[in-house]
Amino acid sequence: MILVTGATGRVGFRLLEQLADAQASATAMVRVEAKAEDLPTGVGHVVATLDAPPPAEVLQTFERVFLLSPVHEGQAELEVSFVDALVAAGHGPHVVKVAVDGFQEPDCEVRFMRNHRLIAAHLDATGLPVTYLAPNSFMENLLSSADTIRNQGTIFAPAGDGRIGFVAAGDVAAVAARALTGIGEQDGIHVLTGPEALSYTDVADRISAVFARQVGYEDVPPDRARETMLADGLPAWQADGVIELFEWIRNGGCDTVTDEVRQTTGEDARPIEDWLSEMRGVFLGPGDVSPPRF
Repeated sequence: MILVTGATGRVGFRLLEQLADAQASATAMVRVEAKAEDLPTGVGHVVATLDAPPPAEVLQTFERVFLLSPVHEGQAELEVSFVDALVAAGHGPHVVKVAVDGFQEPDCEVRFMRNHRLIAAHLDATGLPVTYLAPNSFMENLLSSADTIRNQGTIFAPAGDGRIGFVAAGDVAAVAARALTGIGEQDGIHVLTGPEALSYTDVADRISAVFARQVGYEDVPPDRARETMLADGLPAWQADGVIELFEWIRNGGCDTVTDEVRQTTGEDARPIEDWLSEMRGVFLGPGDVSPPRF
């Protein structure tokens, strides 16, 4: 039996679909009952949160646990609390934890990576078997630029010429599904990327080619980017983290390409052109997509 946290997110939902296709017994953990309506057909659920987990007798039924939570200031504390609940239940499930590429680098002081490093240190100390999935930046993060691509023909970001091994959420879910069903690698850190590392100029060129319209990239000063994020309502802790992340990108921290997706799934990592074609309606259709917009 598999427990999936982060079940309604981009990775979690795709993971549940793949587990259902594989006829694996999976249960989604949702914050409120109404969220269960968003789950794939036929998937069971339990109502709980990382800091208010299912009771011990329920946790004991899961042999494998998929651990993922949204980025926010208290992320480390929440995931550590949940890990402690797994240990206190007196049962040692295999944990498949989604971190982020860079968390394994001791000199990386981006707060998002540092949070995952704290969680990993706690997980390792418990002695639970753990598989770490460390995706590079998600292709889905580009959706925050859909509004300016549509209305201004421009991607704004404080990334300089830094290159990123953008990976599709579906590919991360596919690797997670193998790990949770015992097919893929069962230990260590697995850095997941797309087939190539791209600068934002490269991304703009690919968008231009796929959508047959001219799109450019404007490198935005970090201070201006931070002001825009704060004006759009992003908490200061998270806005500062995004600025740290883009500095990491500018300095080459995300210029990584691995073959982990293919090694685990037998399929090549998805190229950005395929992903863009699928998202054509989001980038070119009416309506806004959530900020940040630099």
